[in-house]
Amino acid sequence: MFDMLQELAEIHRSVARNKAAETVSVRVSRAYDAEPEDVWSALTEPERLLRWFYPITGDLRPGGSFQLEGNAGGEIRRCEPPVTLQVTFGGPESIVDVTLTETAGKTTVELTHTVPLSMAGSGAGALFVGPGWDGAMLGLGLYLRGAAVDDPIEMANSPEVVEFSRGSISRWTHSVEASGTATSDEIAGGAAAASAQYTPGA
Repeated sequence: MFDMLQELAEIHRSVARNKAAETVSVRVSRAYDAEPEDVWSALTEPERLLRWFYPITGDLRPGGSFQLEGNAGGEIRRCEPPVTLQVTFGGPESIVDVTLTETAGKTTVELTHTVPLSMAGSGAGALFVGPGWDGAMLGLGLYLRGAAVDDPIEMANSPEVVEFSRGSISRWTHSVEASGTATSDEIAGGAAAASAQYTPGA
């Protein structure tokens, strides 16, 4: 269905702690062979989102709210097409910023998910959400390339994507280690929790 190693390599990951604000941020980015308007449309239009991510309902405008079916909901704080989107995700202190940048005919999507340190525990908290955002980056890329996905949730549980998630957890583990934001025990615990969540039974 896809080249797992190439897909993993296309995604750039980092973890950071802001000591002054007492927050932890997870950042993922990837470049796509598509125009910014097309990528923005895939990220924000309900009929397209359900083809690669989740069905979405709500008052989809700045100041409105949204709910992803079977997942998180939140408020839309900022929406400047086709460049910037900011939403809360699962709670008022869990903030997701998405930025689109066009370079050399490609569109880079950068997503930053920031939560209080008290919620993340440490930089190892990245392992609870990072592999999920990797999966979203994968799904968006397949969709933009025209890959037919009948049910994104079913695809997420396929052997190919479970193996992708295993590789993602490994890469996030290295990112957390490189960030110096967690102890080895915290990282080991986060990796174990991520494996249980993203690769159950594998």
